[in-house]
Amino acid sequence: MISEVNEVSPVEHKKHVAGLEFLKNALELSDQNFSNLVSAVQALQVAIPSWALGTGGTRFGRFPEGGEPRSLEEKIEDVGIIRNLTRATNSVSLHIPWDIPKDVAAIQQMLHARGLVIDSVNSNTFQDQAGQPLSYKFGSLCHTSDPVRNQAIQHNIEVIEHGKSLGSKVLTVWLADGSNFPGQHNFRRAFARTQKSLEQIYKAMPADWTMLVEYKPYEPSFYSMVIPDWGTSHELCKGCGDRAHVLVDLGHHLPNTNIEQIVARLLHIGRLGGFHFNGSQYGDDDLTTGAIKPFQLFLIFHELATGASDTLVKNPPVAYMIDASHNLKDPIEDLMISLENIRTAYAKALLVDIRALEQAQHDNDVVACEQILQRAFQTDVRPIVAEARIREGGALNPLESFRSKRIRTELIAKRGRKTIATGL
Repeated sequence: MISEVNEVSPVEHKKHVAGLEFLKNALELSDQNFSNLVSAVQALQVAIPSWALGTGGTRFGRFPEGGEPRSLEEKIEDVGIIRNLTRATNSVSLHIPWDIPKDVAAIQQMLHARGLVIDSVNSNTFQDQAGQPLSYKFGSLCHTSDPVRNQAIQHNIEVIEHGKSLGSKVLTVWLADGSNFPGQHNFRRAFARTQKSLEQIYKAMPADWTMLVEYKPYEPSFYSMVIPDWGTSHELCKGCGDRAHVLVDLGHHLPNTNIEQIVARLLHIGRLGGFHFNGSQYGDDDLTTGAIKPFQLFLIFHELATGASDTLVKNPPVAYMIDASHNLKDPIEDLMISLENIRTAYAKALLVDIRALEQAQHDNDVVACEQILQRAFQTDVRPIVAEARIREGGALNPLESFRSKRIRTELIAKRGRKTIATGL
C-alpha cells in the first residue's frame, strides 16, 4: 500500500542490532543456534479470519471505526497490509456465506499478489440467512427434523465446494446447537443426530481435506451445548475418520480451565487439528491474544513446542488462527498486537531448557520445574520477534508504522466513514 512503510532508520536499526546482540550473549547461544531460533519464529504463521477485520460488537451496540472492508476483496487487502507489516500471517480464513467470491480467478490473483492463500473455510449454521427455507432456531446438525439437518449438511458441502475453488483444504465446523431449558433435548439422540450429520459431511470432503470440529461450553445456548468440550468433539471426530480433528479455541472454556493440559492430551492422542487464539476474562470475550493471561499463552505454546519436537507424538500440523472481534479497538491494530503476542509467547517457549525440565520432573523437584519455566517466560524476546519480521521485509514496529503512515486514514478516505450503529 505504501512502499516505504517498512523502512527502518539507521538509529532504530542500530538500537535493534545492539539489543539483538545483548540477548544472544545473555542466552549464551552460538550465532547458528540464535539464527535457528529466529528462523523458528519466522516459520510461525497465523491465519487471519475475514470476520475480524471489521469492528465487532456486543449484543447491545456496534461502533464502527470507519474504512472497514465492505467486500471479500477489501478484506484480502487488509490482510495484505497486516502481512506486509508483520510477516506473521500468510493466509485468510473465510466464513461462508459471508465470503462467497464473485470472481474466483480475481480473488486468486489478489491473494497471490499479496503472498496469501486461503486457510480454512468455515460453515455458518448458527443463524438464519436471507431466503433460507428452514430455520436453525432449534438446531442445525442436531435438529429433530430431517429436512433441517439435510439443509445444514448441504450448506457444509457447499462450503467445501467454495473452498475447493480457492485452494483451501480445511473445513471448520462450529455448532450453536444446544438447549436453553431442561428437557428441551434428548442429550443422547441430539449427539447421535450430530454424529450422523458430520459423517455425511466428512464423506463429501476430498481425500486430502481435513475437518476441524470446534467445541464451546455455552453460548448461544446456556443450559446445554451439543459439543460443550474437547472430549465430545473428539468422540465425534473418531466417528467420522482419521481426517477429523479437534479445534481448540482459547476463549471457549470456563474460567480457570487448564487449557494447556487439554492441548497436551490432544497432542498425545494425535487429534489436535487447530488452535484459535484470542483472550478471555470471563468467557468468550474475544479480547486481544495474551492481554489477560500471557503466562497461560506461554504454557500452551510450551506444550505445542515440546509436542512438535517429541518423536512419540504423531499429531498432524496444527492450524493456527486468530478468532477475535473487537468493539473498541482498530481491528488491524489489534490483529497486529495479537500476532506480536503470539510470536512472543512462542519464542519464549522455545527457550525452555527441555532436558533440565525433564530431569527436574523425574526428580520431583517442583521448585526447579517452575523456575525453569519462569526463566524462559521472563526473558525479553522482543528483539528476536522483531528480527524475524525484518528478515522477511516486515516493519521493525508494525503498530508505529501503521499509525505513522496514516494507513487507517487512507482506508477511510477510500471506503468511507460509517456512522455509529444503533443498538442491536
